[in-house]
Amino acid sequence: MFRTLSAPTMEEMNGEYAAYLLAQPTWLADKIGHITLNNYFRRWLSKAFRPLNATSGQGYNTFQQGHRIVQCYPMMTMIATSRFDNRPAYQLIYRHFHSVCGSINMVDEIRRVSPNLYLGIGTYGFTHNQRHIPYPFLLRGPHTPYRGDIGRKRNGFQISSREIPRLF
Repeated sequence: MFRTLSAPTMEEMNGEYAAYLLAQPTWLADKIGHITLNNYFRRWLSKAFRPLNATSGQGYNTFQQGHRIVQCYPMMTMIATSRFDNRPAYQLIYRHFHSVCGSINMVDEIRRVSPNLYLGIGTYGFTHNQRHIPYPFLLRGPHTPYRGDIGRKRNGFQISSREIPRLF
């Protein structure tokens, strides 16, 4: 289905979008995904974005942690060629910032299913093959305004083929 969808625009992706983990490629990936994102200590609520200009933006994830909503895992955003089909996708590049997601080379790709509904494919890993396993999720919204930028940028970070394989 992802291959049949179009990329949203930078301007369109503005605010917080409720996030839902979909069925993962293996039983083990499904269990690890739910344990990591929806556990007793915290529950994944959303991804949030704001455009910085016509070609790039910034974002974060939100979690319910006890009675608080916390922002974590900042990312830069851009429209770039998908690693799966060479077509444009809204890309979330976590390595631009210091975080666990950046350290494991996480990049998410998003396409529009319908107004206010988006299909995302998460990827991560240290090898080419690991970074081509699709971990799907769904976004709905926006439902809340962007809360504000977070994170500490990596000094000297340059997008490479590790993040966007077909950019180079």
